[in-house]
This record gives sequence, C-alpha cells and structure tokens, in this order.
Amino acid sequence: MGSVHLVKDHFSAVERLADILAKRMITVVSDIAGTDQNAGNSAGQGAGQTGARIDSFICSAAYEKTLGGQDALLAKGRSMRATQMIVVAEDQDSFSCSEEFGGKFVRLGLPKIKAGTAASDDFGLQLIATLLSVDSNVAAGDPLTLDLLALGRRVANTDVTVFVNGPTGTGKEVLAKFIHNNSQRATAPFVAINCAAIPENMLEAILFGHEKGSFTGASTANKGIFRAADGGTLLLDEISEMPMSLQAKLLRALQEKAVTPIGSHTDIPVNVRVIATTNRNMTEEIRNGAFREDLYYRLNVFPLATASVAARPADIVPIAAFLLRRHCPNLADVPWLDDSAVAALQRYSWPGNVRELENVLQRALVLAMDGVITAGEIVTDETLSQLTSPQMGGLGGTAPSLHQQVAHG
Repeated sequence: MGSVHLVKDHFSAVERLADILAKRMITVVSDIAGTDQNAGNSAGQGAGQTGARIDSFICSAAYEKTLGGQDALLAKGRSMRATQMIVVAEDQDSFSCSEEFGGKFVRLGLPKIKAGTAASDDFGLQLIATLLSVDSNVAAGDPLTLDLLALGRRVANTDVTVFVNGPTGTGKEVLAKFIHNNSQRATAPFVAINCAAIPENMLEAILFGHEKGSFTGASTANKGIFRAADGGTLLLDEISEMPMSLQAKLLRALQEKAVTPIGSHTDIPVNVRVIATTNRNMTEEIRNGAFREDLYYRLNVFPLATASVAARPADIVPIAAFLLRRHCPNLADVPWLDDSAVAALQRYSWPGNVRELENVLQRALVLAMDGVITAGEIVTDETLSQLTSPQMGGLGGTAPSLHQQVAHG
C-alpha cells in the first residue's frame, strides 16, 4: 500500500477515516474541496498531482455527483493513476456494498452512526480501512495495541531477536509478521514453524535440514527451515514446547549463525532474524527444568507481550471487520455489524481470544438475516455450552432453532 487519497469535499466522516487509517499506519494524503493541492504528510507529497501514482482514491457519493457521475469520477481516478476507488454514500437507510471492475471500484452505503460512537467502534469506517490494508497493516484501534505496534515497528528497524509472550489467540504470529513486513527483510521469506506440532524425532531435521541417506526414509536431501528463511525471518512458535535435547543445538545455531544438517559435518552459514513466541511463564519453565536458561536469554533480546482481547475492547470492531471480510469472498455478502452486536461483543470476556471471536463471527454469518448481525446472532462459546447442556436438552434441531433460542431466550 503506497498512499490513500481522501477527498474532503461533501464527506463528513473523512477526518474520522483519516484518523483510523493513520492508526493502521496507512499513508494518507487529502485535498480540499476536490482540488489537487496536497494537504498530506511528507511521505505523500505530490500524490494529489495529475500523473503521480496513488493506490486508492476515496470520496463521497455527493462529491461524485458534483463531478458529473461515475464516468467523470473514473476519469479523475485514471488521471491520478489510482489502482482502487471507493465511493462512500453516508447516512443511508441500510448498509450496502458492491464492487465493479474486478473489485477496483467499490461502492459503500453506510447507515447514520449514533452520536458519540468512537471511531474504533465505527464498523463502516473500519471496514473501509480493512479494504485498504495490506500485510504490513494490522487491524487495531485500542491504545494498548497501537502502542505495541508502534514499538514493534521500531523493533522492525533493527535486526534483534524478539521474544513474544502472551495468551493463546492474542495475535503473537500476527505481531511477528508485522515486524517482518515492516523490516528490511520484508521481501525475503517469512517462515513459521509450530514447535508443538512437530514430532520430536522430526523437528531437528525440519529445523536444520538433512543429507540424503542420513536416516531411514531420507531419500533426498532437505535444507531445513533455517536455510529456507535465509535472508528473512524465522518464527519459532510455541518455543517452550521444544524438547530439551534440541534446545542446545538451537542455542548453538543462534550463537554461530550457522546450521549443521543431519548427516553432515559442515556448518552452513545462515542469515535469519529469529522471533520466538510462547504462552507459558518462562520463569517457571526454567525453574522446572523444562527450558534452558541460556537459550531463553539468547532469545529474549527484545521482549514483547500481547494482551487478551478482553483487555483491549477497542480492537474488537477492527478485528471483526477484518474477519467478516475474510469469510465473505464476495464483498456484497459482508453483513452490517449493528450497535447491539458491537455491545455484545465488547462486554464478553473472550477466554478464547481472537480464535473464539472468529468462531462467533462465523456463527453470526450463518444466523444473520437481511444482511445485519445483531446481538441475537452473537453466540459465544459460553452461550453455546449452555444451549447444548443436558439441562437445556441440547440444540434440539437446526441452526434456525439455535437462532430463536439466542434471540428470544
């Protein structure tokens, strides 16, 4: 994503949208009353001038009308070499979205937002931000997460090893990818391995590679993921699950910046940035003899911590907009998240964090009627366990009966 050009003319929510995009670290330039005089920051200077390429052009439907309609707007977008155009109709009776020209031209109709609604809770504008985001942007609106991302971006400018600790489902891998995508290694591979998901007898070969014939079944040589990530970033997810027998070899690889494939006696240099994650208390793991203290301090050069979803409620709508878009391949199928649904999502404790939030939203997509998700379609794991308990007699039928139980009982 290069820059986003916002036309302020006849667009009452433009300042709120600009603020949301800035928090997502998307470069914003804007003009005044539809002129081509750039009012953006230095990173976007010149983007408003004819012939200077921008990535996205956003305006109101009222501004489109003043230009003379869609053809005139498309001509303006072509003159600015915009690769995407979004037209926003404000204060509509209902939510609508459509796309033309292979998704390069998007129309959104946004209902009137209740006075006092925070920008982080404005589903329509958060959806626009989602449509503009790329891998280097993260769906966020809570000050806790925004501070973490700002710190992560500073870390990305260096090459230090990072250790991310936090509860399961709180975005540790998302943060790792964010650091990679904002670093000088962004064009090189990002390789992730879950240390808990690989059998112990295979993990060493997968990490460091092996020579042909080095063990039974090794019919070909394999370079391993350290070398696969050469020049880029290697994510060691759930590092606390790594067997003690392999931790010493990992420590040596980090110290020497080289790996020795199984069956070889030759060290092969590797240039990787390592990011490790865990949801465990590492002090206790070390005390219990489950993790090497020297390896921990080798990994824990720059510690970062993710927080539970319940601790950052202003992230819920931005994340929900991202997840709903992910599960609706056709933009026209994205439903509106109304105020009652937002309130229901924000008052829940989210023990399963983002993974549970994704499950809840997928259920809501099944249950939603007329393109709107209300509180009645928000079926949390806690609610589901109550509905499926023997005392409740199970679900007792199909999804509509579940919908009725939640909506009316």
